[in-house]
Amino acid sequence: MTIIFLLIGISLLVALAFLGGFLWAVRSGQYDDTYTPSVRMLFEDDGSADFSSPRQNDGPTCGRQSPGCVDINQPLP
Repeated sequence: MTIIFLLIGISLLVALAFLGGFLWAVRSGQYDDTYTPSVRMLFEDDGSADFSSPRQNDGPTCGRQSPGCVDINQPLP
């Protein structure tokens, strides 16, 4: 019976620790804006991507020949 009281006490301490962490995160602004970060990459345009010309390939995609390396310039067998 003593172990039940001990486990209940420990679980309450853990629950209070998680509650304290959650309240700290809310007060420090962790949950202020959840929409903008998820769509930020859709609106930013730095001009680095050029999709008008096909991609140039310099050889195998993994950089060295290995059993898992695939050369996309070669047709499939």
